Amino acid sequence: MDRLTGADLEVGPTRFALEVLPRSLRARLGPISALAALVVGVLGVLYAGHGEPGGVDRWIIQPTADSVRPPWRRVALAVDFLGEPAGAATLIVAAVAGCLLLRRTRAAVLVVVGATVSVGTATLLKHLVGRTIHGDGNLSYPSGHTAFFTALALIVALLATGRFGLGGTVGTSLVLAAALVAGAAMGWAQVALGAHYPTDVLGGWCTALAVTPATAWLVDRMADARRWKRR
Repeated sequence: MDRLTGADLEVGPTRFALEVLPRSLRARLGPISALAALVVGVLGVLYAGHGEPGGVDRWIIQPTADSVRPPWRRVALAVDFLGEPAGAATLIVAAVAGCLLLRRTRAAVLVVVGATVSVGTATLLKHLVGRTIHGDGNLSYPSGHTAFFTALALIVALLATGRFGLGGTVGTSLVLAAALVAGAAMGWAQVALGAHYPTDVLGGWCTALAVTPATAWLVDRMADARRWKRR
């Protein structure tokens, strides 16, 4: 029997422990991401160029600037702040610092890249779709706040799944639950404050579900390629 070298051992369990997209979740998250991307595309086509709430939006709530009153309005403003540049930067710095303290450099990269890709994708889609709220200058689909907050929750859940070695079913449940809670919280704030239609929020949530797992996979592939070049 051939003996295992140090390099072989490093490429084995250590490599899997470093991955930010756990192998146990890949087969499950792939179809979910594809479905989310389909939802984003369908909603984008349906509401392209619109400046009014659709039937689904009116059925849920009529978006206005005073949908909630104190004290819930203050809660909505606090949640909304976490998606603003200052709040988002604070969350990212805290998450990166935590990853570096745990010596998870690849995870720190995913936090920055994953959040950037999610927000960038949402911003690009806003200009392509051209849906507005409260005037022509306010592009609304999809919600960038919801995309960011959901993506960050997804990333944290992915890292927790890998760190604790959770199985496919448990890990997938954790990731989807984190995405649902984060998306619901930020989505509620956006609709309550009249910043987005409910379908904008759904689009932002699905944007994060579509791009975050793919971004994690790319980070793993690029990091693995760099490790092989160093050998």
